[in-house]
Amino acid sequence: LSRAREARSSSASGLDAAVRALAAMGKIRPIMIKGHERALTMIKYNRDGDLIFSCSKDHVPSVWYSENGERIGTYHGHCGTVWCLDVNWDSTKLLSGSADNCCKLWEVQSGECLHTWKHTAPVRCVGFAMGDKRFLTVLDNIMGNVPTIYVWELELNNLANHPDCPLLTILGHTGKIGRALWGPLNEAIYSVSDDSTLRMWDPDSGEEKHVMEGVHTKKITDLQLSYDKTLLCTSCTDQFVRLFETKTLRLLYAFNSERPLNSAAISPLPHCPYLIAGGGQDAMSVTTTAAQQGKFETLFFDHAFGEELGCIGGHFGPVNTLAFAPHGRSYASGGEDGYIRIHHLDQEYFEAYEKKVTESGILAADKA
Repeated sequence: LSRAREARSSSASGLDAAVRALAAMGKIRPIMIKGHERALTMIKYNRDGDLIFSCSKDHVPSVWYSENGERIGTYHGHCGTVWCLDVNWDSTKLLSGSADNCCKLWEVQSGECLHTWKHTAPVRCVGFAMGDKRFLTVLDNIMGNVPTIYVWELELNNLANHPDCPLLTILGHTGKIGRALWGPLNEAIYSVSDDSTLRMWDPDSGEEKHVMEGVHTKKITDLQLSYDKTLLCTSCTDQFVRLFETKTLRLLYAFNSERPLNSAAISPLPHCPYLIAGGGQDAMSVTTTAAQQGKFETLFFDHAFGEELGCIGGHFGPVNTLAFAPHGRSYASGGEDGYIRIHHLDQEYFEAYEKKVTESGILAADKA
């Protein structure tokens, strides 16, 4: 009995330290950006972490300085909701996919549209392959189309003669594909769908290499890889955020958030083994619900100790998209309220995990 009490005390003291760190973070005034007229759909950091790219239902992707939230420019050309975007390795090119049935390639610095690939339905997701020689697009399952992943060849130096037909067509999902990503070294493509499955594909043959069925019980809303691409996380409307091993798709952790989730992200820092997740009540019901009741906070989970740490609020509607900066010192969230919130994390945040490990080690030594 005494050992059990000590174990509970150890866990509680470590958790309290983390919660205190998150409480301290709550005192930091976030940078609030109101540059979009409608709900945010996606936020993306570039590889260096100094730029944030955002898109929303207002048709105009934007780019911002991540340090202070200053807007650098916008990309005009879409005539429908922009669902997704991706920036290449050296931050010179930007891909965007829209409900106007087009995928566009942009010059990041000038905002010039370099090429447009027309589809037969809205483009739900886009992504550069490592090396910028290929990219993928995801087709929505409306207007008689089936959910499809297309793999395209990309010749940045020969866009005028670029073929307008994909290299590969990948079929298999039975519901709308919410997100598709290139895996490490372009050896696989990962996708999630409203059919509640997580699938791994061969990007050369289109063959399905692995499928995770029965783990998620409702539609999967987001899929993100860790910075080193060894882990991936999913958010789901069944209220769970899940962490998987990338190579085998082995489920490592599942955390109950007690709210429908729209997005989740993994901290890139090894000494901060945290997940963040956000969502909240359905957007259709937001006007009838207070922010506290709607559960619009961003939640933090420790996937090393398997604990929920705390939450950071601020949005007045559901959190639609989350992204960690590659350096791990900040994160950004985009909401149904049209705001982007950039949080630069406090020093206590970075020390909380080490304190927890130290306290656990001391108690273990005392027991021995």
